[in-house]
Amino acid sequence: MCNAFKNQQNLIVGVGFRMGMERVIVWVFLTMVLLILGGRATRVEVGVLMEMKNTLDPSGEILYSWVEGGNPCSGSFEGVACNERGKVTNISLQGYGLSGSIPSAVGRLKCLSGLYLHYNSLQGEIPKELSNLTELVDLYLNVNVLAGSIPKELGSMSNLQVLQLCCNGLTGPIPKELGFLKKLSVLALQDNDLSGAIPASLGGLSMLTRLDLSFNSLFGPIPRTLSNLPHLTVLDVRNNSLSGNTPKGLKEMRDGFQYGNNSKLCGEGFVGLRQCKSSMSFIRPEPLGSEAPNITGNVPKVSISPLQKIPQTADLSKGCKDCSEPSKTPGMAIVLSVIALISGGIMVSVFMFSWFRRRKQKISSAYETAESRLSIDNSKDVSKKCITPLISLDYSKDWDPFAHGGTGSQNLQSFRYNLEEIESATQYFSEKNLLGRNNYSAAYKGVLRDGSVVAIKTINKMSCKTEELEFHDGLKSLLKLRHANVVRLRGFCCSKGRGECFLVYDFAPSGNLLHFLHAKDGKYLDWSARVRIAHGIAKGIEYLHEGMGKAVVHQNISAKKILLDQHMNPLLSDCGLHKLLADDIVYSILKASVGTGCLAPDYTTVGRFTEKSDVYAFGIILLQLITGEKISSTIRPLVETGKLEEFIDINLGQNYSKVEASNLAKVALDCTTESPNQRPAINVVMQQLGKLDEEQT
Repeated sequence: MCNAFKNQQNLIVGVGFRMGMERVIVWVFLTMVLLILGGRATRVEVGVLMEMKNTLDPSGEILYSWVEGGNPCSGSFEGVACNERGKVTNISLQGYGLSGSIPSAVGRLKCLSGLYLHYNSLQGEIPKELSNLTELVDLYLNVNVLAGSIPKELGSMSNLQVLQLCCNGLTGPIPKELGFLKKLSVLALQDNDLSGAIPASLGGLSMLTRLDLSFNSLFGPIPRTLSNLPHLTVLDVRNNSLSGNTPKGLKEMRDGFQYGNNSKLCGEGFVGLRQCKSSMSFIRPEPLGSEAPNITGNVPKVSISPLQKIPQTADLSKGCKDCSEPSKTPGMAIVLSVIALISGGIMVSVFMFSWFRRRKQKISSAYETAESRLSIDNSKDVSKKCITPLISLDYSKDWDPFAHGGTGSQNLQSFRYNLEEIESATQYFSEKNLLGRNNYSAAYKGVLRDGSVVAIKTINKMSCKTEELEFHDGLKSLLKLRHANVVRLRGFCCSKGRGECFLVYDFAPSGNLLHFLHAKDGKYLDWSARVRIAHGIAKGIEYLHEGMGKAVVHQNISAKKILLDQHMNPLLSDCGLHKLLADDIVYSILKASVGTGCLAPDYTTVGRFTEKSDVYAFGIILLQLITGEKISSTIRPLVETGKLEEFIDINLGQNYSKVEASNLAKVALDCTTESPNQRPAINVVMQQLGKLDEEQT
């Protein structure tokens, strides 16, 4: 029906340029007919989407934009995209907090080319009806709590290129039928409870570039056929119960082949594997399928974070071979009657058009006939230009600054990392590398291939600025920040299909300053370290305000944002990050920061940040360094008394300079005055701190 609809559109456009008034009437009539027919297809798809909403979001708090009677192709249905023929081709709901099970009705969206339901809390089994989506290119169900086995019917999805089922609770064997997916490039099944042997049929996936079977309970040998795959660059079988001789051809993959924690594997030339004994070196028959008995080994399970490789969004421009669906509604007879009536009208209209054409030809001159042929050729060209472009779910316009090859993109190419590097650095976002997580981002420790230790911050696309140019400019400004007291942004990685951006920073091994304030574990800072940290923070702020030409206001300086390197030197983190984040995210962050006491009162009254806002935050941190207190709401009144012994950190004992402490307290009070006009600029603060050093020496 999709192709028939398109052909009729082209016919109408082509004929339209040769019409008189009578033909315009026919054109309008036929257009109305096609809209009616197309409308029915839309109603079917709306019904499927509403069933998805009722199953995945019964409260309606998340998919509230999906409404009965609405048009999913108008852009009003969150996460839904269509092609120019009004067919749903992409559903992207990753990270929406959805629950429930995947309805089998999804299999009725015959033109679907991309289904992204990862990073949710979906339960139940994977419906075998998904195999009806013969045009599907990308299927992402990873990082949910799905159970049951992998349906063998998925092997009939001939156009599938990416199958992501990792980080679930899937059980049973790997279906040998997956070997029929000849266009598959990525197969990710890691971190499940799969058992049985690795099917040798996977060796027939000639387009496969990545195969991840790690952290399961698979046993038996690694099929030799996998070593013959021409494009395979990553094969991960770690943490299984595999055994036997490792195919020699896998040595060519080098670091791309990961096989640790398979104690019964052997092989020559593989680091960490013992050499196979002669009794084990004979060729064993490899499993043709996945019907091997279910043997569970004591394999340690390692949790993996909900962040796995996701390639680009599915190609929405792909043609749809069969998007028709037989009607199952009670009003079938009525629909057939309407179609019959419309068909009769079409026949009458065609007859009228033919009669008019013959009459026109009788009175036309040879010149008019030649001109008529010329107009037909022109109409073909015009019809090509008038085809409506795809209504695509384009992540690039939301946050990816490189989708359209902007002029400024070339300057940033050297700072880009690919997703493989990010995943490898974090051990595929292992929970053991998790540094912290909040409502809009997560941070992981990682090690790059050159040995550099980094911190990788992941940000969901929904938390980023919607304007591409804004995001692009913000990223450029962050990459320009280079100072000894500012955490360096080394680079970034943007994944459109995944809907995430990764920021790669230098790693600060000593943690944040907040941990050392009034530390109960005995890890407190001595006085010299506190003074050095105060100076370093001030230098970092001075660089932001005066070292970049145009002042960069941090907006959210706090003890938690002050990181410490291996030498306990302070580093300002998240500098300029607000330039990348959506306004509502920035607001929620600032709202959460009120409790730290570092948010200047002038922001709460006028809603505006200036350099004096950062000075206020610095003053609060100074007070915290002096007193050792994390909670700052009562610090200032105590310091104002001038009684040093009543507010100095008791962990210091008598090991501090009273003169220096008193002077620092005075600077802190100046920085935290209520009125921003009465606070000193950061360069003045630097002068005051310099004088204190001179007095001490």
